[in-house]
Amino acid sequence: MRDCLKNRAGFDRVLMAVAATFLTVSATSALAQADPARNSAAELAIDAAIPRPEPANVPPPTINDFKPDATASVPDAAKTTTEKTPEKSAEPKPSEVVTAPAADTGNPPAPDSSKTDSSKADTSTTDANKADTATTTPIAAPAAATATPAAEPAKEPAKAASNVPPADQPVADKLREMAGAKSLRYFDRKAERTAVEKFYTAREYAPLWTQGGKVTENGKGVIARLKDAASEGLNAADYPVPDFTAATTPDSLADADLKLTASVLDYARQAQSGRMHWSQVSADIQYPDHPTDPTEVLANVTTAKDASAALDGYNPPQKLYRELKAKLAELRGQGNGPATQISEGPALRFTPARSKKQPAVEMEDARVPQLRAKLGITENAGDNHYDAVVAAAVRKFQEGAELKPTGVLDDRTVKALNSPKHDRQIDTVIVNMERWRWLPRQLGAPSIGNAYVILNIPDYTLKVMQNGGQVWATKVVTGQPGVHATPLLTETMKFITVNPTWNVPPSIIYNEYLPALQQDPTVLQRMGLRLERARDGSIHISQPPGEANALGRIRFNFPNKFLVYQHDTPDKNLFAREERPFSHGCMRVQNPDQYAATLLGITAPNEHYTPEKIRSMYGHSEIDIKFPTPIPVNITYQTAFVDDAGKLQIRKDVYGRDAAMLALLRNSRSKDLENVVAHSQPSYARPTGGLPAGVSFASDNTFSTFSGPSFFERLFGPPIPPAPILGRRQQQQRRVITR
Repeated sequence: MRDCLKNRAGFDRVLMAVAATFLTVSATSALAQADPARNSAAELAIDAAIPRPEPANVPPPTINDFKPDATASVPDAAKTTTEKTPEKSAEPKPSEVVTAPAADTGNPPAPDSSKTDSSKADTSTTDANKADTATTTPIAAPAAATATPAAEPAKEPAKAASNVPPADQPVADKLREMAGAKSLRYFDRKAERTAVEKFYTAREYAPLWTQGGKVTENGKGVIARLKDAASEGLNAADYPVPDFTAATTPDSLADADLKLTASVLDYARQAQSGRMHWSQVSADIQYPDHPTDPTEVLANVTTAKDASAALDGYNPPQKLYRELKAKLAELRGQGNGPATQISEGPALRFTPARSKKQPAVEMEDARVPQLRAKLGITENAGDNHYDAVVAAAVRKFQEGAELKPTGVLDDRTVKALNSPKHDRQIDTVIVNMERWRWLPRQLGAPSIGNAYVILNIPDYTLKVMQNGGQVWATKVVTGQPGVHATPLLTETMKFITVNPTWNVPPSIIYNEYLPALQQDPTVLQRMGLRLERARDGSIHISQPPGEANALGRIRFNFPNKFLVYQHDTPDKNLFAREERPFSHGCMRVQNPDQYAATLLGITAPNEHYTPEKIRSMYGHSEIDIKFPTPIPVNITYQTAFVDDAGKLQIRKDVYGRDAAMLALLRNSRSKDLENVVAHSQPSYARPTGGLPAGVSFASDNTFSTFSGPSFFERLFGPPIPPAPILGRRQQQQRRVITR
């Protein structure tokens, strides 16, 4: 019996060993699926035969740990094993995991590979929790280690090689710091700060004006141009030049680089648009703004072969501006010397040689060196001989001072030299050069030979220009000083009106005609004017076309916010006067038929308009002749200009524009003058009081729902109407000729 029990116990141990081996093979198969390198049956068998280390820190099993199971059988053992297999893949609960110390786990006992440990098999069968924990945990760990190997630390990206020369790298590093955090110290305008930072960033903050600590040719060019700003009527003090010779450290070189960049941007901006915005001077000025692009300025100047010329290119290109610049140089040559007075004395003259026997006669006088300095003659500065060079300079001065150009230094010339008159001329030239900066760079229409109209208010003249030359000119009458001053503007003339209706401007209606009606209710009727009242109570007064119309026979239309235009006039006698500021703001033209024929000859040459053809259209119905190509009209205020003979002409400051600009330039910070000033436009409401009895209305729409066209629409036409509906009779409109 004992032998049978012993045999039965040995058989049970064999069965348990087989079950343990089956479990090991199953777990190893799962591991092999995660490890692509072990995929053959032989390798799996070897893995199954090699015992796994014990992960749990428990004492080795003894014979007392094994209890025989009388009901055990091979099928039952297999079934038990099969039922427990899914549990091995389940995530063990924290309470079921046996955690071993690191030292013990790292050095488990190594069993003999040639024997089967029956005690382990018994443990896996009788103690399910221990078997699950001890078997599942060590198998899953190697699989995870094999599937996801430890990631290596991320490597820093390789730094790109710098294109900045090594000698300039310390300066570039300082520029990077200053251009970001300290740029407000150098650049007042946000757009310029942004542009500068992007521009320097694109070149890795390499300095713009130095290389290896030395000023480049471009740097020398812009420095020379900035120092010569006075020749352009600008103030050189507004564009300070840093001292690069004193800049010996990266900090000082970077600081000087940014300061010069700021001066370059300031110069370009003010050279192109002016030191003051036109709105600072008056409400009746409107020119199109043309600001500089700081990025374009930096790219243009730094890449140009001649940086000085590139920077100079932001000054006005017009011929009249260049002529004023030359005259300014002449005046400055006369008055830029020492502040000394030329003493009175005998007349000095130079007599050229007439023959070999009669050589040139050069008078000597102690005043001649002072005269040379006064006239800006640097050649032989200490020579007291009144030679040909001195005589020529005196002659040129006499021409500018409206003296007889004899070249003789007489008492009148000495008095003129000592007079501040030419200083006032310098101021006048400078403010006129400033106003040229407000005008568009392109005055004309390129498609028709750069044709344009230019009207000079203080000179009371109008000129038609084409291909750089004068085509036609006439006299004009301009606005009265004060509230009726003719505005300065640039617009395009789109059409002319033959036989125009005079739509009386609101300023004249409310300031002149309505008060006149209070005195005489029939005054408008006697003048041939029509009085209409709109639904909102506003008043409209007009005069029908005809010979007595205030606009004459032709109106020249260039729509603008000031509601002014050019026109004919029945009062021709005013053109005989030298000064002609008599209108309410519009410009009266002396020879309108010739003016119209000239303009139409430029914009519609194939129609062959002549003054006679224009006059043949005179009648009592409005005729609009539209221009195929609009012609720019530039209304200017030139109190100083150079005439066709090359002589400087000075005109009266009839509107006080020169005085206002000089006061601003002398009493204000330069950059503050560039700000735009908003001006409110006058508005004319309906009359506050009722009209007197006896006033005759041509139409009274007080109770109508239609208020009538605006004054602008009456002058320059309504917006483009929609397409007409067929079958309806259209209202009679003015005649329009479109070419």
